[in-house]
Amino acid sequence: MQILAEYTAKIDNGLAAINFPSKPDRLYDPLRYFLTIGGKRIRPILTLLGAQLFDVSIEKVMPQAIAIELFHNFTLIHDDIMDAAPLRRNQATVHEKWGQDIAILSGDALLIKAYHELGKIDPNYLPKAFALFNKTAIQVCEGQQMDMDFEETQDVTIDDYIEMIRLKTSVLLGCALEIGAIVAEADDKDREALYNFGQHIGIAFQIQDDILDLYADADKFGKQIGGDVIANKKTLLYLTAKSNASLEQIEQLRQLEKEGDLTLKIDRTRQLFDQLGTKEICQERMSEHYDQAMTYMSEISASDEMKQPLLKLASYLMHRDQ
Repeated sequence: MQILAEYTAKIDNGLAAINFPSKPDRLYDPLRYFLTIGGKRIRPILTLLGAQLFDVSIEKVMPQAIAIELFHNFTLIHDDIMDAAPLRRNQATVHEKWGQDIAILSGDALLIKAYHELGKIDPNYLPKAFALFNKTAIQVCEGQQMDMDFEETQDVTIDDYIEMIRLKTSVLLGCALEIGAIVAEADDKDREALYNFGQHIGIAFQIQDDILDLYADADKFGKQIGGDVIANKKTLLYLTAKSNASLEQIEQLRQLEKEGDLTLKIDRTRQLFDQLGTKEICQERMSEHYDQAMTYMSEISASDEMKQPLLKLASYLMHRDQ
């Protein structure tokens, strides 16, 4: 997708321009490493497109886009620690290379740097942007806690899960878009519609990510295939399968959670999901949220021509394979 490549390059250039101190090297080297191992840069691109939707140049909103990406990477560094994930973007995670303590501290430094970049905004826009960013940051933490809580209980519903991914993932997409709209001086109605567009695209995006976690091509995905299954995460796939399973199949799921052979665990879980048509059901739910996002997009006062980059990006996100 050409527009994605162009905007990713702009964000990468913005990240490369960040001048981290040379010392202490074990604080800043992990950040230099993590910010250069790739990534789709979807969230900061949304900030740029949120501003361009209302005919504002990307230069005016670039620092805020960089703030969104720094915050996102902060969450990834800490999430990888909590998930004991060995890989991120097909490279070793920060805690794998430098240890958990350094990863925690480097992530903290990245969060502070995100606020520094956010503050490079016209003072007239700062209160709204700052309030939105803070609200989003705490919601992401709430979503992560819900995700961890789900690991310790069987009493999780599909609605619980959707709320968790809304907080953990989707609100940041909505925030990214709305901050662009704030800089562009969009009115409250347009900002709200754009935020909701981002939320529903974010939910659909996360459902797609859950599906790819088990069904993607390992060479393209950049993360361990079946990582959610290994961690016994109650993803939409798992909850959907459980809700449609017989008592015998539910018992199979429980036994698979205890399986020590990880390859066997992943393969047999996938086979059980296939028997239940789980992937297809989840894809239908993903499409429902995508359609809701399109409804909110139709309410935004910008011209159809100005909406095209966002619509193309949304379509790409729903049809990606990594």
